[in-house]
Order: sequence, then structure tokens, then C-alpha cells
Amino acid sequence: MLVARAIDMPRSYLFAHPEESMDEFALARLEASIARRLSGLPMAYITGVREFWSLELQVSPATLVPRPETELLVELALREIPRRADWRILDLGTGSGAIAVAVARERPGCRLTAVDRSADALAIAKLNVRALDLGNVECLLGDWIAPVAGAKFQLIVSNPPYVAAGDAALAALAAEPELALVSGSDGLDAIRRLSRDCPTVLVEGGLLILEHGNQQRDAVAAILASDGWRDIRGHDDYAGRPRATTARF
Repeated sequence: MLVARAIDMPRSYLFAHPEESMDEFALARLEASIARRLSGLPMAYITGVREFWSLELQVSPATLVPRPETELLVELALREIPRRADWRILDLGTGSGAIAVAVARERPGCRLTAVDRSADALAIAKLNVRALDLGNVECLLGDWIAPVAGAKFQLIVSNPPYVAAGDAALAALAAEPELALVSGSDGLDAIRRLSRDCPTVLVEGGLLILEHGNQQRDAVAAILASDGWRDIRGHDDYAGRPRATTARF
């Protein structure tokens, strides 16, 4: 992948032309990329792209690298949304816009609103919306539901920060934005806020879909129940680990 990037050609070109050698400029680019990778920088930040839901998305150090397990949130949303629906759907903490653009692509009749409090992350989301030519996605800068106060949505989906401050796992995630990872001493501060505030912008009987850590299912369910949510259900990711919870208000 790094060699293909260094010569600005697809990987297939390397297999088709094994006899070619790299010029000095391309070799310098390759060596620089190798140094960045050895320093621990994720491959997606070096190449600037990451595949999610069969879409090639732009990413940057201002956004999380979209994970395969987060595709579960897209799947849960699509199970709920009729194919010809014209729903309003809210993606909170959109980052690169991965969830929003995936749902918008699959349900073109729906209107997606993607919110993030990081201007740099939202800029990447806007690039992805434009690159995929999605006229049904709006990107708004702000803190959780603040930019959409007074609006109503049939479905809200969020992959919020859920890592506890001081968690040993953060060492392996040092290249990714802490703002999108850490959420208080137990990792649940953002989920508490979403549980409390989302009912004000959700239609009666609307659905909330949350991603969380694989050891947080019971805690998340307890938070939702204490705030009056009903039909609370946990969902495993493709590796069989607790990864998402859905609830209605």
C-alpha cells in the first residue's frame, strides 16, 4: 500500500509491472511513509483514506479511523428505516461522517443531519459528503444536540467517546483525537448526556442507536432505563462482542 502511494498508482500496477524501479522522488516518499508508520501512525492517516461500508472515505488525525464494528450501527439503522422512507435522521459526533454518508447512500429519500463539535472533523465530513455527491446530508458544527434544538428526528445514531480517562488502551490510540475517545472517569459521560438530551429532539417512539465499549452494555442500559427509555436492547458486533444498544423514548 505504501509503495503504491509513493508512485501514485493503484496496487494492481505493482503486480502488473514488477520489473520497474522507483525514482528518487518516489523512494523518498516511501521512506517518509515508512517512518510515519513505524512511529505508530495508523495507515489510514498516512494514506488519507479508509474504507467503510464499501465506501472510500477521507480521514485525518482530526477524526477517528472508522472501524468495521461501527458498521453495526449502520446495519441497525437500515433495519429500522423503510426503503422509501423520508425520515429525518441525526448522527451525533459524526467525525469523518462515516455513519451519516453510509445511511444517506442506502436511504436516499431520508435527510441526514451530521453534527460534530470539532470544526476540523466536520470539514472532513463535508469533503466526504461532496465526494459521494450526497445532497441529503447536512453537516452542522456544535455540541451534541445544540445545533438542532427544536427539530425532530425519527432516528438518532451516535458513536460517542466511551473510553475512560487513564484507560491503558489509550496508549495504542495516541494518534487519534482524544476528544473523540475519552469521556470522563468511567467513559460514560457522553452517553449520560445523550440519554438525557436526545428525547427532546426525537419523535415519540423514535429510536436511539448508541455504540459503546464491549464491557459497558449493562451500564449503558441502566443509564437509559433511569432516564425513562424503553425497549432497551443490546446488540453484538460481528466478532460477537457487545457493541451497541438501541432504545425508544
